[in-house]
Amino acid sequence: MIKIAMLSTGEEVLHGDIVDTNAAWMSAEFYQHGFSLSKRSTVGDQMNALVEELLMLSFNNDVVIVNGGLGPTTDDMSAAAAAAATDEKLVLFPDWLSRLESMYAERGMPMPDSNLKQAMLPASSEVVDNPVGTACGFKLKINDATFYFTPGVPSEFKRMVTSQIIPDLSRSYPQVQASECSKLYTFGLSESGISDVLDQLKLPEGYELGYRSYLPFIEVKLFGPKSDLETRVKLLQMVYKLLEANVVSVDEPMLEHLGHLMVDKHKTLSVSEQATKGALCSWLQSDENIESCFGHSWIMADSTGSDIDYTDPLAATFALAGATREKCSTELALVTGKLEGKRFSVALSSEAGEWGQILEFHREYSRQDARKVIVTVAADMLRRHIESKPIFGSYSSLNRIKEMFIPAVVIN
Repeated sequence: MIKIAMLSTGEEVLHGDIVDTNAAWMSAEFYQHGFSLSKRSTVGDQMNALVEELLMLSFNNDVVIVNGGLGPTTDDMSAAAAAAATDEKLVLFPDWLSRLESMYAERGMPMPDSNLKQAMLPASSEVVDNPVGTACGFKLKINDATFYFTPGVPSEFKRMVTSQIIPDLSRSYPQVQASECSKLYTFGLSESGISDVLDQLKLPEGYELGYRSYLPFIEVKLFGPKSDLETRVKLLQMVYKLLEANVVSVDEPMLEHLGHLMVDKHKTLSVSEQATKGALCSWLQSDENIESCFGHSWIMADSTGSDIDYTDPLAATFALAGATREKCSTELALVTGKLEGKRFSVALSSEAGEWGQILEFHREYSRQDARKVIVTVAADMLRRHIESKPIFGSYSSLNRIKEMFIPAVVIN
């Protein structure tokens, strides 16, 4: 098995001033191509610490990706540290210097002297091209390990990984089989609950399940050989069947899936919000497809002086849903009512009738997290309606206090 490590450099990464999105992205990208990482580490801008970490990684890995530290400033030390680790000198690479000078000439300005540093690499380096930035990458052997040094700018790093490093690794390790990941997006289940259900599955060799939890969703990921689509589809169908009641989308996030549904079914939508204070509208309209289907949206103050009687929360939410759909002349209206303590109400109005429910949180949420959950409950009602599924879902983190459907014939 090939042992691959990633080293992220920089004080800003080490101390949490910035989130290391490069590492998370690369881990996933490598995994899908069959190159699973065995280690990730971070080190600051200290020469001794950098050299020490490079040497330690070289003794224990076959391939190491080093990210960051190739800029023109004094705290960018990756090239110098690599030279020290290999006991080589930094030498000028004339071709990259010419590239730098051309870049600045195209901008109509002379190249700053500090950029000369970016053309100084360990003598035995092989340049890894950076078509969009001033910091070239380079490939280098340290002991028995192959190192790829890359810039920290995400757009430059990602392009270098996909267009050069992964293809180079595939040529060096042709026996490695690429993997593919299929995803089920679930809402309303706990990670432990999902695991208990799926532990009964016996997956064939080369297949495995993974989970990613982030409020309010849990992604269930099925990894398998890219060349065996038929088996992966069958396994995905088995997993889907076990979790179907809480699967909100497959191989695309819920919002994207909902956007496709809205366009395919030619639905128009208006929204009124109390508990979510605009979060529902903002989230829905961040998808271009849903935005194209939108009518109006209203944010209602809790103390609004309307004719609606708020002594019965569900009745008030029903009234607001019907009024929103009528005044906005849309086929559908989605409403979040007041959040009172741990209880909130949500309603959906359509030509066929209106659905409403009162739910209660099982635990305390921050204001922002509570809104995320309420937004997703509302969106799930919309999704279920468009997919002709039961409107009221079951959610482990919520207790349903009341639910009601009022047919259009009753309303009229």
